[in-house]
Amino acid sequence: MDTISKIIKLKDLQEKVAEIKKSGKKIVFTNGCFDILHVGHVRYLAAARSEGDVLVVGLNSDESVKSIKSTKRPIVKQDERAEVLASLWCVDYIILFNEPDPLILIQTISPDILVKGDDWAEENIIGADFVKKKGGRVVRVQVVPEASTSRIIERIVKRYR
Repeated sequence: MDTISKIIKLKDLQEKVAEIKKSGKKIVFTNGCFDILHVGHVRYLAAARSEGDVLVVGLNSDESVKSIKSTKRPIVKQDERAEVLASLWCVDYIILFNEPDPLILIQTISPDILVKGDDWAEENIIGADFVKKKGGRVVRVQVVPEASTSRIIERIVKRYR
């Protein structure tokens, strides 16, 4: 699958999800901004993919990132972030979303497994209750200490002042 065909619209994703579920495969969902891709992201996405057969990544749009991070973010535009994610072997589909959180997306595709970093308490994971009520499970993946986009930005700013 080429990288561009991994970046998908909701209607097309719904069709793909129906086919995947019909075949008995497990769909894993995670989400994030993935602004400046780093080792923490790569390990996290590989771990998420290992929980099932197909990994769908909900990618916060530029508008969404600005609303939850700051008006100075994202550093990398949504189309470029999506393309970089699509180049990873472990990512099967990417869907952009404009909302501050992916609840509507989670409810629409109803993944079998919902993955977030272990820096999130399970009771604070958006969509966790929904997934569990549908018979799915929630997995918290260990995050890489010190690996974050915010820390990378801080180091760059400090170094070049």
